[in-house]
Amino acid sequence: MNKVTAVIITKNEERNLARCLQSLQGVADEILIIDSFSKDRTLAIAGEYGARVIQKEWMGYGPTKNFGNENAKYDYILSLDADEALSEELAASLIAEKKQLIRPAYAMKRLLNYCGHWIRHGGFYPDRKIRLFDRRQLKWSDDPVHETLLPGTKALRKEIKELNGDLYHYSYHSVSDHMDRINRYSGLAAQKLMSRRHPGWHMLLNPSWRFFSSFVLKGGFLDGYPGYLLCRIQAFEVFLKYAKARQLRKSGRF
Repeated sequence: MNKVTAVIITKNEERNLARCLQSLQGVADEILIIDSFSKDRTLAIAGEYGARVIQKEWMGYGPTKNFGNENAKYDYILSLDADEALSEELAASLIAEKKQLIRPAYAMKRLLNYCGHWIRHGGFYPDRKIRLFDRRQLKWSDDPVHETLLPGTKALRKEIKELNGDLYHYSYHSVSDHMDRINRYSGLAAQKLMSRRHPGWHMLLNPSWRFFSSFVLKGGFLDGYPGYLLCRIQAFEVFLKYAKARQLRKSGRF
């Protein structure tokens, strides 16, 4: 049977980490945590589950994950975030697939838990992600946020196998948590936007289209009030990244 290293990046993840590590029991042959000097119980929880920990200054999402992959014991990497966990069905699929790991990449459906509610509409599900892959063939991009695997899914499309089961994503615990997160992520996204200019109407129309598309066309309304909140705040994040990019450009910092 092939062996797999689960790689997780952390910083102050005591709220999420135990759930993630528990779901990996019997699935991962090694659990490697790249920790950016957490101040809470993250390291203690990692020790309780037998994870190997390397502490490293934060380098950005892609570079930090690549550092973890390079230090993994095995070539096949199961890349998870601390706020994610395998469903029982997905764990069983992974165990079965380990008997014949022959593809460069494997995808899984991600199911979002938003403020205690599962979100199945609005374009947020199935949210397929490649999370099991051969590090000899793929690596993470250096993007400051929303990093992707290179050479990219289009080049590998015929070779990617989708596994049964869901990857649970406990992303936002509250509206305040969501707002804090988009303030941080929109700043990173704004830096990425600086590589090309965008007409001013993008800042006005793209957020409205994002809300209409996710809430109406993709059925976000079927998730009720939590679906409305999620679609509305995600649309505001689109506005925020354009506004921050415009401010950066005017300040001359880029």
